[in-house]
Amino acid sequence: MLDGLIARLRRFRRIFILLAVIGPGLITMNAGNDAGAIATYSQAGAEFGFRMLWLLVVITLSLAVVNEMGARMGVVTGKGLADLIRERFGVRSTTFAMALLVVANAFTTVAEFAGIAAGMELLGVPKYVSVPIAAIVIWLLVVRGSYPVVERVLLSIGVVYLTYVVSGFLVHPDWGEILRASATPQVDASRAYFLLSIALIGTTITPWMQFYLQAAIAEKGIPDERLAYSRADVIVGSVVTDLIAFFIIVATALTLAGHLTPAQLGNMQAGDYAKALIPVAGRFSGILFGVGLVGASLLAGSVVPLSTSYAVSEAFGFERGVDRGVGDAPAFFGIFTFLIVVGALAVLIPGVPLVSMILLSQDVNGLILPAILVYMLVLINDRRLMGRYTNGRLANLIAGVTVAGLIILTGLLLSSSLPGTPLSG
Repeated sequence: MLDGLIARLRRFRRIFILLAVIGPGLITMNAGNDAGAIATYSQAGAEFGFRMLWLLVVITLSLAVVNEMGARMGVVTGKGLADLIRERFGVRSTTFAMALLVVANAFTTVAEFAGIAAGMELLGVPKYVSVPIAAIVIWLLVVRGSYPVVERVLLSIGVVYLTYVVSGFLVHPDWGEILRASATPQVDASRAYFLLSIALIGTTITPWMQFYLQAAIAEKGIPDERLAYSRADVIVGSVVTDLIAFFIIVATALTLAGHLTPAQLGNMQAGDYAKALIPVAGRFSGILFGVGLVGASLLAGSVVPLSTSYAVSEAFGFERGVDRGVGDAPAFFGIFTFLIVVGALAVLIPGVPLVSMILLSQDVNGLILPAILVYMLVLINDRRLMGRYTNGRLANLIAGVTVAGLIILTGLLLSSSLPGTPLSG
């Protein structure tokens, strides 16, 4: 009887430790399902039905591998990724990477506020009301809140993703067909399928994600003995975020596939897919999709500027951290405020080419990501830095294949925009 009681107490202790550690992984992964990602997943379902579900399963494995490496470095070193890159590779290369990151994240922040505007317009709230309020709320949360408060709020916002799960069930899918599509590769030998496959990977694993995850873990101060719990946080987060993507693809595949022309698909953003659901799946499904878009954009609109503040402050040795006051970390909060203001104003100014700006951010992310992943592999295998927590052979093989695949696909994506290449036409 006593042994049984002790065993139960140990289980409860492990649960409490997990609840204390959990946060950075779930927040980072959920924020990855932002307005741009929702548009990409929606297009995958609307254009190709279930034929990309198998690829999403493969992407989930890659996402878990890459982010486990970041979590491990954050726990073992107690430092953010930009800090480690500066120490190992020097200020010059770090400065160039930070400049590109700021540009890309500024455009990505614009996309998040565009998502807030589109989602709230579905609920009858004009963007000139919703965007300023959202910007003020996000700013006050980070500038006036402590790290535990910010983390709890961001975790709570993540609950809104359940709307996409509900939308997926509302369309009454054939689960047998979906399981077969998820387990069986279905490759469409077309330029559109290939380019959208690359976009699907690129929208799931992003540079800002790596910087925020490691910085958040470092600020939370998770000790080495809690590493297993931090790993669980990022792995569960990877599965949860791609499960949401799975239901977005299912919902749009069953309602929009065959209803939209190629020209329409090429010009649609996340809010447009929510509107397109209404005449096909009913107003309730469209509103659910819009509510999910608002929540996703609020979450990413907080995390993307934060990741930039962490990365730049680490790279140049500035004081940083949500728990610090504005006077103690002026650069950290100044960068965050700048991105919030730019993101909100860009959406409110008539005639700003939002689609072009978002596409440009994806190109810049494509340029940064391969280098960041190579940096991570070098750092994770540095025994002086990581001690006994370096990658083993199997981990290096899996991570190496993942990185090589991402580099090749990113290169193909960038080259496809050049005239005269096989995929550009």
